[in-house]
Order: sequence, then structure tokens, then C-alpha cells
Amino acid sequence: MSYRVIDPMTGAEYRSYPDATDAEVDQALATSAKYFEEQPTTRYERAQHLLKFAQIFDDEADKFAEEAAHNMGKLFKEGQGESHAAANITRYYANHGEAFLTPKPYVYGPNDAHAQLEYAPTGIIMSVEPWNFPYTQVIRVLAPNYLAGNPVILKHASSVAGCAALIQDAARKAGMPVGAFQNLCLTHDQVARVIADPRVQGLAVTGSEPVGRQLAGLAGQNLTKSTLELGGSDACLILDDADMDNAIKESAISRLRNSGQTCTSAKRFIVRREVADEFVAGLKRIFTAQVVGDPMDPKTTLAPLASKRGQEKLAQQVDNAVQHGATAIVAGGPTGEATGFMPTLLGDIAPDNPASQEEFFGPVAQLYVVDSDDEAVKIANATPFGLAGAVFSADEDRAHRVASRMATGQVFINKGSTGIPELPFGGVKNSGYGREMSDLGIMEFMNAKIVVYPK
Repeated sequence: MSYRVIDPMTGAEYRSYPDATDAEVDQALATSAKYFEEQPTTRYERAQHLLKFAQIFDDEADKFAEEAAHNMGKLFKEGQGESHAAANITRYYANHGEAFLTPKPYVYGPNDAHAQLEYAPTGIIMSVEPWNFPYTQVIRVLAPNYLAGNPVILKHASSVAGCAALIQDAARKAGMPVGAFQNLCLTHDQVARVIADPRVQGLAVTGSEPVGRQLAGLAGQNLTKSTLELGGSDACLILDDADMDNAIKESAISRLRNSGQTCTSAKRFIVRREVADEFVAGLKRIFTAQVVGDPMDPKTTLAPLASKRGQEKLAQQVDNAVQHGATAIVAGGPTGEATGFMPTLLGDIAPDNPASQEEFFGPVAQLYVVDSDDEAVKIANATPFGLAGAVFSADEDRAHRVASRMATGQVFINKGSTGIPELPFGGVKNSGYGREMSDLGIMEFMNAKIVVYPK
């Protein structure tokens, strides 16, 4: 076996990497454990490494973008943007991580005796990451844990093994010791073995719900702390007083970003009846104007899906939704251009339609027309997922009231949801648990140790 990178545009093998041997896995664990025990660098030195790491992502954005285009079909300009986003996350922890880990004073007892909460690294972190954002997903785990002193072992998706190799090369150029970060082409059995190793104290997973359940189960068996960022079927609520030009533009950007292969994309548009016709007309104009093609071609506005398998699954989901009563308001679907998929908008989705409970990982949106804000919230929450959401309204207080009732990890007002380094990122329900980015992201795998003084 090997990690085969198949170019979505050509269908041909672009690169391949051999699976790690068991001996290489053992050596990696030993090297990471030695690094953790010795802590050969200070936080200040690690911050300097992260700043160099960030600069590489900025300086070599074209190289990172081209690799992503050939690994998973990302538009070249979106790949450039992701590379710069990875730099921003890295720089954020380099500049703020030390402050987040500052000891916190406590007082206790009738005489106000003193105690101090200190933060200490816990051990090796296993990071299992997906293909859709091959750089930022890794960096959201690597940057805070590197600053904190936790070594990271990466198991990336096999389809983006070339992107994983570039990250490791950049880490070495930035001065990160080998034991601090290692990228391994692991088999499923080897992943289980790494998670079971007592030197591994954390598991960070981004991926599908089934993968999250399986790996979290393995972590639980070994009492290894885990964080999960899984799927989403995010609701975008368009209220009757919304700025429609902005709502239509932001909704389309959110749904079509990364060819719709984004966990936090708006997937279900829940629209007040008073503005539904205008919203649908605007969305239809944008959806039908997309140009599917080579992600390296500047004329392309919508890249092909990452794989033939993904294209086929998405088409089957649309067909199944229609068979259960849904209407194709915009009938897109597979194109003759590699794994291309034109945007699709489904309406008339009944509560018993399987589509109402599924995540569509591609440029397929659902439309629900409602008569009240209460009905909008009810539909928004009627899903097993809860990752992100959005509310559009000219009245921010009203939007906030609606947002507060949505069962999700984050809600954006008058803007499509996205990841921002300064803000916590993560979900609830079947979308997972734990948080990445912000100060919360660096705390997930730290030991909060209280030191208590007698007086």
C-alpha cells in the first residue's frame, strides 16, 4: 500500500508516498517522547520558530497553492488564501501564546490564602486531519501545541500527502526540532497503535462523523483526551429585514467556497417568506454563472470536487432527496469536466426527507421558506449537527436574539461563517467537541495544575 495522490482534474496519479513501517512509527514515538521529556527549547525560541514558519507560508504561498490544486482540486487563488491563513494562525500563537499560558492567581479559605494555576504540556498529540483544508487544519493543532511544548504527530489524509510533506519541510526550515513535529503516512492499524501508546496524551481529529466516532472510541479506551471537529449542516437564516444584496452575496460565497467542501459552509438557507423570491432569484443568478474547470486556470470560478467518489456520492444524495419529494430549484449536478459539479439548490424538503438530516459536501444548498423567526430557529436546530451558522437582519439586536437560540458552536451576524484565529472554533452535537484557535485552542491539551500555598 501507499498514499496515492490523484489529481482530480486529470484522474492520474500525481505523487505517491510509501506507508510508514512499524519501525518508523516506533522511532517517531521515541523521538517525540525524548523531545517532550527534555524540552530543548524555550517558549520564546518556539515563538521565533513559529514566526519563521509563518513567513514561509506567506513567501511560498504559490507553491502551497499549486500542491493543493493537484492534490485535492482547490482553486489556485483559494490555495494562496489558505496558505496566508495558515501563516496568520501561526503568527497569532507566536505573538499571543505566552500570554495565554501566564499563571493565574487564586485565593482560598477564610484568610485569603494564595494558590496559582499553572499550565504544563501533557505529552504527544496525535493529529488526524482531512483533505479539504490541508494546511490550516493542521496548523490549528500544530501552532498552539508547538508553542506550549507538546510534540505533534500528524496523520494527514492520503489524498493530500503532498501538502503534508510541504508542511513538514517548512517546519524543518523554520527550525522546529524533528521530535516536535513529524508527518507519518500511517495505516489504520498504526493510527490505533499510536493512540494506544501511553506517551500519547491527546488526539485532535477533524473529519467525518463516522471517523470521529471510531477514533474517539479508541481514545476513550485508553483514557486519552480528544477533540473532534466533524461535519456540519449549517443553517443560514435570512430574516425579512435583511440587506438582501449582502445576504445573497455572503450566502453564495459561503456555500460555494472550496467548491462547497467546507464543514462551516452555509448548507441550509432558511428564509422568511417576505424575501424568499428575491433571495432565490439572486442565488440562482450566481449559481448558474459559475465556471467549472481547471483549478489552475484563472477563468475557473468553481474547481472540481476533490474526488470521483465525492462527486458520485453528492449526485446520489441529490437524486435521493428528489425521490423523497424535494424540488431542484437550480438543477446543477455533475459536469463533463473531470469531477466538476455545478451548484444545485433544493427546495420543498419535508422533515422526513433524508436530506434534512444529511451533510452535503459540495455545492448543493437547501431552501426552507418560513413565516416566523421561531419557525426559522426550529428548522435550524432540527439537525444532528451544530457547527456554525449565520443570521442576516438589519436589526442586530433581533439577529442576536435569534443567534442565541441556535444550537451551534458559532453564529455570524450579517456575514458567512469562517474560521478566525482570535475566535474559538468548534461545534456541538454530532459536529464534535472541544475548541481550536483563540486562547481556548491552546488550553485543550494543557495540564491546568494548581499550586497551593498554606497562607
